[in-house]
Amino acid sequence: MIKLKELLDEKADYYNNPSFVIDDPISIPHSFSGKQDKEIMGFFAATLAWGQRKTIINKCKELAVRFDNEPYKFITGHGEEDLKNLLGFKHRTFNDTDLLYFVDFLCRFYNENDSLEDAFLSNGRFISMEDSLVGFEYNFFNSPDAPLRTRKHVATPARNSACKRLNMYLRWMVRDDDKGVDFGLWKRIPQSSLICPIDVHVDRTARKLGLITRKQTDWKTALELYENLRLLDNDDPAKYDFALFGLSIEKVF
Repeated sequence: MIKLKELLDEKADYYNNPSFVIDDPISIPHSFSGKQDKEIMGFFAATLAWGQRKTIINKCKELAVRFDNEPYKFITGHGEEDLKNLLGFKHRTFNDTDLLYFVDFLCRFYNENDSLEDAFLSNGRFISMEDSLVGFEYNFFNSPDAPLRTRKHVATPARNSACKRLNMYLRWMVRDDDKGVDFGLWKRIPQSSLICPIDVHVDRTARKLGLITRKQTDWKTALELYENLRLLDNDDPAKYDFALFGLSIEKVF
């Protein structure tokens, strides 16, 4: 366990630096200065994060242009005519129907709240990551206008999903260090509760290292990885996302 911690600490430190940002979807929220702009574009970047990273980044840039490069202002102040800017947007199975509902939710939410962090809290309090993710998905779709097709774009532990994209988004918003990658914008969700997002790279490396033993990749698998990473760093288990991803990219495993 000591040697494993040394390896993963070394790799986490190596990849947790600004050069990582350039070719990663997290570069999208990094291109904005306002807190709400970072929250909004980070949420979209995480939601659209499947497929080739270059394509994901290009699609997010296209979306920013459709928002007139002022996402918070567009979402909270748009009129019906402005919404025509969003028609025709598509990335894989995410289309303009989904986009219009996302904008509708964000508009309603920001009209009553200052930060999207509140959408992951229960009456302003953090209870557990599972509670946060289940509550977020429930509230996101708690509208009679929510399209059934859009539900597939927001995961929840209630459906036993590993919630890769939301866990990645939460890492971006919550993790707080001086490395220049994650933002540390949100202070009410404890960093120690962040769950490592399991993409194909993390999954492959974690299994090779014995950090995952479950055959399938689901919410219980995400919790298994979380508990094992806590043994290495109880205060910041999600930092090992950098290490597990990097080791796979290096083709060590």
